[in-house]
Amino acid sequence: MRVLARFVLSASDVAHFPAPGLPEIAFLGRSNVGKSSVINCLVGSKLARSSSTPGRTRSINFFEIRRAGQPKPELLFTDLPGYGYAKISREISQDWARFVDPYLEQRSCLALCLALIDANIPPQESDRQLMEFLHSRKRPYLIVATKSDRMSGNSLSQAMRTLSHEYAGAAIIAFSAKTGIGKEEIWKQIRASAERLTTC
Repeated sequence: MRVLARFVLSASDVAHFPAPGLPEIAFLGRSNVGKSSVINCLVGSKLARSSSTPGRTRSINFFEIRRAGQPKPELLFTDLPGYGYAKISREISQDWARFVDPYLEQRSCLALCLALIDANIPPQESDRQLMEFLHSRKRPYLIVATKSDRMSGNSLSQAMRTLSHEYAGAAIIAFSAKTGIGKEEIWKQIRASAERLTTC
């Protein structure tokens, strides 16, 4: 199924968020985890821009998503600032407290959070903190193990077992923007979450 995507706006203040209306899917993860690659793979175009400098994204970018042939958008994708990059971690922490935390806590249309984790590295404390935050706020989330094509079958299986142990009870999907592994499963979760959203 083909989808069309359009950049709407970039917001670094709660007052600049678009009015609630469509189910929203948030993309979260450490700097350089591959958020832009995941978004671009899902929509089939170079919608989100990646930077060679970790931590460059310092705002929430909103994108409209609609099925080809449909006149109106059905979803919003939201690309949130990365975290965990030591050189600017203090500034990013301030950004999160100022507008990212309020978005995650108060946004009525937030249907699903996609928590991106690099499958090639051991579990990180900053990722654990994110999962604890989402769980405490009762936000539904799906863990996406990115860059899984860089691992052999046995290595990937071990990495997935490690993640399953670290985040017991969470849904986890192995994903590769290069090969498309996991793309259809993620779309199924996105559409199911959007359908379950009762208030917006």
